[in-house]
Amino acid sequence: MNQLEQLKQYTTIVADTGDFQSIKAFAPRDATTNPSLILKAVQKDEYKPLLEKAVRDHAGKSTHEIIDQLLVSFGTEILKIIPGRVSTETDARLSFDTEGTVRKARNLIRMYDEADIPRERVLIKIASTWEGIRAAEILEQEEIRCNMTLLFSLPQAIACAEAKAQLISPFVGRIYDWYKKSTGQEYSGADDPGVQSVKRIYSYYRKFGHKTEVMGASFRNTSQITELAGCDLLTISPELLQKLAESDAPVTRKLSPELAHASDLQKIELDENAFRFMLNEDAMATEKLAEGIRLFCADAVKLEKLVEALH
Repeated sequence: MNQLEQLKQYTTIVADTGDFQSIKAFAPRDATTNPSLILKAVQKDEYKPLLEKAVRDHAGKSTHEIIDQLLVSFGTEILKIIPGRVSTETDARLSFDTEGTVRKARNLIRMYDEADIPRERVLIKIASTWEGIRAAEILEQEEIRCNMTLLFSLPQAIACAEAKAQLISPFVGRIYDWYKKSTGQEYSGADDPGVQSVKRIYSYYRKFGHKTEVMGASFRNTSQITELAGCDLLTISPELLQKLAESDAPVTRKLSPELAHASDLQKIELDENAFRFMLNEDAMATEKLAEGIRLFCADAVKLEKLVEALH
């Protein structure tokens, strides 16, 4: 078996792309999208018709409404290819607005309902700010499942689990980028700080009985992926899926509930004050969360300009 086939024995594979052809090629169970991926996709000739159709069919609506429709159109098409769930992101500009995030999520789910997509097949992606986590807590009570993104630290992960979020997406590669830049060192295998962060979160969840799924995200190389074999899910770009499919090097399970229960992790009591202080004490998590929100906001603005040019 190649590495991708071996990995599928331990972990659910998710395609991190808005490209339908890549999703068909690698047969993942789930797929994730974000503003950057959708922006990239709609600039390709094969996906421009989806953008043009969203603008044409909703000509009387606002740019924001047309973009929501575009996101749902991509999600609906992806769900025709995969057996599982698709993740659709809320507007990153709502990252510090609990009520705004809840409204946006409800609207996206309503649009999926209108397209006859069962809500259990959709995850609403929300930034893992305190306000975003509070929005997820409200939405989960309404059976709107949430994927908590831009997650870089254990306190963020604990707060998401205590809010009963369906799934979190800790960002391995961006953590690696920060440490590589700040220390000037290369990291590989089990020494990679991004890998260590996800292992710690997974172990904490399994040791203390949290049901929230852990989906490693934002990978830079296949070593980061194979070091997390056994994680609940891993969302992987088409380029890295291809590399895994081309390699027959052995993949061994690195994460398991048994190893998690044997860890020496201690339970952390977390309220808003503790969350904000612990996040502030973690320079990497603070900087990467802020940067990630800014980048997603910038790509949302670019997507708006593309829509407005056709509107």
